[in-house]
Amino acid sequence: MRPEKVFYEPESLNYELGKQLKEKFNNVPWIPIESHNNIEQLRKNPNSEFARMKRYIIIGVRKSLKYTPNHKISDYLVPYTSSGCSAMCLYCYLVCNYNKCSYLRLFVNREQMMDKLIKTANSSDKDIVFEIGSNSDLVLENTITGNLEWTIENFGKSEKGFLTFPTKFSMVDSFLPLNHKGKIIPRMSVNPEEIIRKVEIGTSSLKARITAINRLCEAGYRVGMLIAPVVMVDNWKELYAELIEQLSDELSQKAKKQLFIEIIFMTYSYVHCAINREAFPNAVDLYDKSIMTGRGRGKYWYKEDVRSMGEEFLREQLSQKLKDVPIMYVV
Repeated sequence: MRPEKVFYEPESLNYELGKQLKEKFNNVPWIPIESHNNIEQLRKNPNSEFARMKRYIIIGVRKSLKYTPNHKISDYLVPYTSSGCSAMCLYCYLVCNYNKCSYLRLFVNREQMMDKLIKTANSSDKDIVFEIGSNSDLVLENTITGNLEWTIENFGKSEKGFLTFPTKFSMVDSFLPLNHKGKIIPRMSVNPEEIIRKVEIGTSSLKARITAINRLCEAGYRVGMLIAPVVMVDNWKELYAELIEQLSDELSQKAKKQLFIEIIFMTYSYVHCAINREAFPNAVDLYDKSIMTGRGRGKYWYKEDVRSMGEEFLREQLSQKLKDVPIMYVV
């Protein structure tokens, strides 16, 4: 990514990563801000500017390092080196948190965050799993900051613990040769190619993601796979049957022996509707009131009977084509 503009907290230039980014992007405008959380000129932009704002980078210092307990495949959700994303998935849950300001923010105080990770891991009486990618896509971020290589190398100093993160990107070459010591668990999100092309705008193709899974497994990483989010468009059964068939055909035997699967159905919102209508007027409409219902304030998800039918279909397809790959949960 080559940003169009950089908005930055002046304090960020006191950190080594901040200095590196200033040098890397010194040929684009740098605009000082008081806080990465409240950039008034961007917050007041119309929804139609959503895609343009995705070409900006915001650089700051992460203040809150509070961990949130989690009970799926990690023990804690951890604030880490970025939030937001430069991709433009039409359902992105980060839009619910940040509205149209879900652009990529980079946090330069990585040493402080790593220090807390290692201290927390080593002080625990068990191996804790930390989810470090719940607010961003770290593989995408890594192409700008190199933070994944830095993270893998530095967390290797910990006596205990594991780090995990999901991604929709295939740019894994830079950390394949690293000595990860079995402590890093990448999880690749997959969807039918038609969904990727029309809905997950700016992300890697399905074929590239599958290739990345195989290469990560070959490099000794333990790898997970998310079928997420399941988007129930008109021909969803055909699309997801084809997806699972392609996974069966193209995943390596080594990958099939150690993968695990998470299945997450799409949640949508009023905010998505408003932004997508103005920023992507020709895009597919993901809101279908015939099969969706309210879920909290301004949010929608699939009706229980629809979701249950979808889960049954996916479990059946997976049992036929990837029967030895465990399904960790469906939500």
